[in-house]
Amino acid sequence: MDAWVIAMMLGASTLLGAFGLWALLWGIRSGQFDDHQKFLDGAQFDSEEALQDAVMMEEKKKKIIQNKKEVGYAPPD
Repeated sequence: MDAWVIAMMLGASTLLGAFGLWALLWGIRSGQFDDHQKFLDGAQFDSEEALQDAVMMEEKKKKIIQNKKEVGYAPPD
């Protein structure tokens, strides 16, 4: 392969990478990835049973963590 082909490929990939980084930073700064209504809409449109299941799962998770702290965690054999 000629040196100019490698130089063109490096230049193009660097330019595309810089553009991608700029686009990502622009999206973060302008709030493109923020979803302020997500949790409010989720709570509004979820059924009562789904919310109860979520509460039960959180309680189960807390019990497991508490049990690990009391007994001491040991990986399975």
